[in-house]
Amino acid sequence: MHSYLKHYINGAWVESEGGTVHHVINPATEAACTEITLGTQADVDKAVAAARAAFDGWSQTTVAERAALLTRIIEEYKARMPDLAKAVSEEMGAPIGFASAAQVPAGLGHFISTLKALNEFPFEERLGRARVVHEALGVVAMITPWNWPLNQITAKVAPAIAAGDTIVLKPSEEAPGCAMILAEILDKAGVPAGVFNLVNGDGPGVGAALSSHRDVDMVSFTGSTRAGIAVAQAAAATVKRVHQELGGKAPNLVLEGADLQAVLPPTLMGVLANSGQSCIAPTRLLVHTSQTAGAVAVAKAMFEATTVGDPAEMGAHIGPVVNKAQFDKIQGLIQSAIDEGATLVTGGVGRPDGRNSGYYIKPTLFADVTPDMKIAQEETFGPVATITSYGTLEEGIRIANDTPYGLSATISGDPAAAAKVAPKLRAGLVTINGWSPDGNAPFGGYKQSGNGRENGKYGLTDFMEVKTIVGEPA
Repeated sequence: MHSYLKHYINGAWVESEGGTVHHVINPATEAACTEITLGTQADVDKAVAAARAAFDGWSQTTVAERAALLTRIIEEYKARMPDLAKAVSEEMGAPIGFASAAQVPAGLGHFISTLKALNEFPFEERLGRARVVHEALGVVAMITPWNWPLNQITAKVAPAIAAGDTIVLKPSEEAPGCAMILAEILDKAGVPAGVFNLVNGDGPGVGAALSSHRDVDMVSFTGSTRAGIAVAQAAAATVKRVHQELGGKAPNLVLEGADLQAVLPPTLMGVLANSGQSCIAPTRLLVHTSQTAGAVAVAKAMFEATTVGDPAEMGAHIGPVVNKAQFDKIQGLIQSAIDEGATLVTGGVGRPDGRNSGYYIKPTLFADVTPDMKIAQEETFGPVATITSYGTLEEGIRIANDTPYGLSATISGDPAAAAKVAPKLRAGLVTINGWSPDGNAPFGGYKQSGNGRENGKYGLTDFMEVKTIVGEPA
C-alpha cells in the first residue's frame, strides 16, 4: 500500500494536526491501495496562512520568472508520467493504457497551454485616460474530483501559478496519489515555499473549511452540482470569488440523414472511455425517427464489442467505476430506466459475466427513452447511453436543451449543417462529430453546470483581478 500520511504545507511535508487515516480502495480489487490523512481545520489554517504569507512576494514576480517555473514543472512532470499513470489506474480504475495515453497527458497539456497563454497574455491596456491591468487575485482554494484527477488539478494549478496566485489544493480523497506525486513534482521544480500547498481531506471537512475561510480569496471547485451549491453557500459569507465546473448531461444531436456508421463511433467513444466517468460524455443520443433503428444497431454493436477488464492490464478494454457508491448509483439508474419502460438493448443491471467482485458496469444501451425519464435527466457517470427519437430538428434542439445542465453538447452529421445548429444549444462547449474539448479554448458550463472558464487565456483571466488606474502621468 502507498502511504501519504503527511500534508504539503509551506514547502515541506508536515504531520496533520488531529487528522484521521483514510484508506483509498482500488475499485478493481476492492482492497485498500493507498492511505492518506484526512485533514482538519487546523491543517487548513496552517496551509492558508502559508499561502497568504507567500502571496506578497510571489504576486510581484515577473512573467519571465513565472514562465521559467512552468517550464521546469513541465520537465519534471514528464519524468514522472509513469508514476502518475500507475496512481490514477490503481485509485480510480482507469486502464493503465488509457491512464498513460489520456489521463496523464491531459494534465501535462494544461501546463503547456498555460505557458503559451502566459507568454502571449496582454496584462494591460489603455482605455481613454485609464490604464487597465490584470493582477494576481490572492489565495486560491482548489477542490478537485476523482474522474480526471490530473486534468482537473492542473487546469487550476497551472493558471494560478501563472497569474501570481498562491494555492491550497484539496484533491479528491478517492484519487489522491497522483496529487501527492504532483506536489513532489512542484517541489522539485522549485515552487517557492507557500505558493503551493496540499491538504488531503473530504468535502464536509477540509472542503467546507476552505470554502468558508476568511483568508481565501477564491475557491475553484470541480464536482457535482449538489456539492457545488454547498461550496457556494459556504463561500457566500466572505464574498469570495466562486469558480465552478459542475455536472453535465450532454446530448448527442444526430442530424437527419447523418452517416451513422461514420459519425456515431467517435461520439459513442465518449460514453465508453473512462468507463463513462466524464462530465462531457454525450450520453443522450437524439436521433430522427427515420434513423432510430439504424442508430440502435450501430450503438448496440459498439457497446457489445466493448470489453470490461482489469485496469492493471494493457488493452482497449474499459475498467471499473471508482467506488461502490458510484456503482450503486449507476445500477439504480439502469433499473429506473427499465422500470419506467425504456427498452434495454444491451447490458443491464449487475456485473459483467465472469466478474463477481470489483465495481464493474456492463456497457448498457437503452432505446425508447423519453425526456421525462430519470435516466434522461440525471448524470449517470457510467458506460450507459440512451436513445431518444425526435420528429423535427426544432424538437431535437428542444430535447437537447431540456435538462438543468449545460456543460457540453455534441452534434453528429454534416458539419456545415451542424454549425448552424450550434448557436441554438445552451452549452458552454459544442463539439461536432467528436466529443473532446480543445485545451487552448475556454471550458465551462451554462445553467447548473457552473460558472467561470478554464483553459488557455480564458483560464488565466479567471484567476486574476482587473484593476483600473486613472490619473497617471502621461
